[in-house]
Amino acid sequence: MTSDRREPAQESRGTGSRPEETVFPAVPEHHFAVRRITLIALLVAAIILPCIFVAVMAFNDFRTREAEATDVTLRTVRVAEEHALKVFDMNEALDARVVDLVQGLDDAGIRAREAQIHDKLESIGGGYPQVASMSIFSSDGTLLASSRSYPAPPMSIAARDDFIGIRNGSVIEHVSKVMSGGAADGEIVFNTGVARRDDTNAFAGIVSVALRSAYFSDFYRDLLGGSGAPMTMGLTRTDGAVLAHYPPSGRAAAEPQRSRFTEALAEGRRAGVVRVHSTIYGDTQIVAFRRVGSYPVYVACGYRTSAIWAAWYRHLSVLILAMFVPSVVLWCVIWVSLKRLAAEEEAWERWQAEASMRRSIESAYRQSRKMEALGNLVGSVAHDFNNLLMIVSANIQILRRRKAAAFDRELSAIERALKSGQSLTRQLLGVARKQPLRNETLAIERWLPGCRELLRASLGAKVSLVMDMGVEVWPIRVDVAELELALINVAVNARDAMPSGGRFTVRARNITFRHEDGFPLTGDFVQLSLEDTGVGMPPDVLSRAFEPLFTTKPKGMGTGLGLPQVFAFCERSGGLAAIDSATGAGTSVRLYLPRATGEPTQAEAPAEPVVAGNDVRHGLRILLVEDNDEVAAGTEALLQMMGHEVTCVFNADTALRLLDDARGKQARSGEPLPFDLVISDIHMPGKLNGIDLAEAIQHFETKLPVVLVTGYAEELDRARHVDAHVLPKPFDIALLDTFLQTLQQDLAHSPAQPTQ
Repeated sequence: MTSDRREPAQESRGTGSRPEETVFPAVPEHHFAVRRITLIALLVAAIILPCIFVAVMAFNDFRTREAEATDVTLRTVRVAEEHALKVFDMNEALDARVVDLVQGLDDAGIRAREAQIHDKLESIGGGYPQVASMSIFSSDGTLLASSRSYPAPPMSIAARDDFIGIRNGSVIEHVSKVMSGGAADGEIVFNTGVARRDDTNAFAGIVSVALRSAYFSDFYRDLLGGSGAPMTMGLTRTDGAVLAHYPPSGRAAAEPQRSRFTEALAEGRRAGVVRVHSTIYGDTQIVAFRRVGSYPVYVACGYRTSAIWAAWYRHLSVLILAMFVPSVVLWCVIWVSLKRLAAEEEAWERWQAEASMRRSIESAYRQSRKMEALGNLVGSVAHDFNNLLMIVSANIQILRRRKAAAFDRELSAIERALKSGQSLTRQLLGVARKQPLRNETLAIERWLPGCRELLRASLGAKVSLVMDMGVEVWPIRVDVAELELALINVAVNARDAMPSGGRFTVRARNITFRHEDGFPLTGDFVQLSLEDTGVGMPPDVLSRAFEPLFTTKPKGMGTGLGLPQVFAFCERSGGLAAIDSATGAGTSVRLYLPRATGEPTQAEAPAEPVVAGNDVRHGLRILLVEDNDEVAAGTEALLQMMGHEVTCVFNADTALRLLDDARGKQARSGEPLPFDLVISDIHMPGKLNGIDLAEAIQHFETKLPVVLVTGYAEELDRARHVDAHVLPKPFDIALLDTFLQTLQQDLAHSPAQPTQ
């Protein structure tokens, strides 16, 4: 309601020492994926290659050890064969000498010459350590003479397998199984025997030589090198029966069990190598065997596979230790490098995000400075336009009250245009930061989910909505209606950028800007990120996104005031808005809103005016303070048509002098004040504005109601703390009429105020 607009503020807001544009260094290329793949490949190679090398070396080592064990058994068994062949050849010679000794003697003759034969047998066999005894048996198995005792003890071997076999002509039985006791006096022996024949070549008995098993065991011990050797030696018959073995075992030599070794012996193979499980030693062995000449016995040398495995494990442990200790160190180095790379990538991403945010905020800050001057210009134009709308509105109301029915259609068209103009004016004033704000403390994490349906309606059915609330988001102090409008404006733009559908994400988190970081903002803020997956903006459009009246939409589809409203709202709330976008990469609008301090408060409603009056009046006495002649004339005429008495003055200074004069008269003569109400614009020429006038009236002894009219946001908080009713400009005359009628009724029922 004023034609005298204030000049744009010349405050620099601390930008005088701040450079116009922060120059950011070029971001170096960081090929984290390539470096990570390289390190992982190196780690895999450092694990797999040593494992392959160890596996190949271990396999070759085991094969080599098996081959060496086989070679050792073959060489050892040859030595044992030669030794056994000499022993059995010697025994055959001894048997032949004894047969020659008793040739031509029958059983009675042998008994008659037993003493001489005993001595001779003792002399023949006593010089050989392998011979335990030599004996002569009759055709019925009775002992006739022995080298070990004289006279021969009564005994018979008629039931022994070797006796029966020799009598029946079986070759294998020329060598008996091991036995103890009898003629051997408790020693463990096995017998070799030959048949005796009489003059008619009939079977006359046998000559038997008992060989000590221990003799062969001792020889095998010396051959293998003692009890610590991993090898075993044995002397067996062709049926697998064990005659002697080393090392000794707690298990007795049982009947031979079927195995690959006994199968090879049964097949008549003279030599070979087999792998068998030993029933004597309870272990798997590599066994090399050879037949002793034409005798029905074999010598066998076994190499314990457990010894091979034990030696292989020892060598493998050394190999693993030698190979994997450096590898483990290398693995640790690579792993640490991967961890450092991840930390470096995270830090780089944080730095990139911070640099991007810094660039956005710097750009938004520069935009803010540019928009301040532009906003003042837009606000001035809007204010002038607003005054014109006030004149049109007042005169339409006058015509309506004068019952100009013939022009009803024309007046309705003017009223519709007037409403559109008023809406546009409010938007322009909002962009120009002249629109009053009604700030209140808002718990964003509780309030934002309630806006889901509002945002869905703005986004349409094709766009999905995602809300990601941070943890313990701080409360903010904003005008809720303006915040809702800001969200709707961004959502509508996002919908238009995603004609085929997409995703709109709302995120809220806490953020703190420190002065030492060089940000234009400092303190605690809540960051509302509004992100879409739309077509994005090219750089030239992005640079002008917050400019008022700039739009890329087709004619009639947009006013170019949506994003400027968002920007102006954030700045008027004490924060900032920033935008990032790229063609094909979507758009992100970030609202930085200051954290609320203290408990939520609400602006107190102005106290009900107390008006002095002595009489019941049909109209009010109104002091109208307005500097615009046309606005004043229209408002005055309209108020008079409502039945009120109007006194119009040019500015607040004149109004205050007029009121002071009336107070003087009241003090001298007790006359009441000549006015029931003061209606004043806020911005007027002179020393005082409307708020100053309201504050002065607030100190009057007689309370006088005040109505302030404004279209600017400046000093709005101050206006709310005075005892005045505030109407936004342009206001609806019907609202003012309702207020005046209420005030008139109050005056009609109020008692007269005493004179002060």
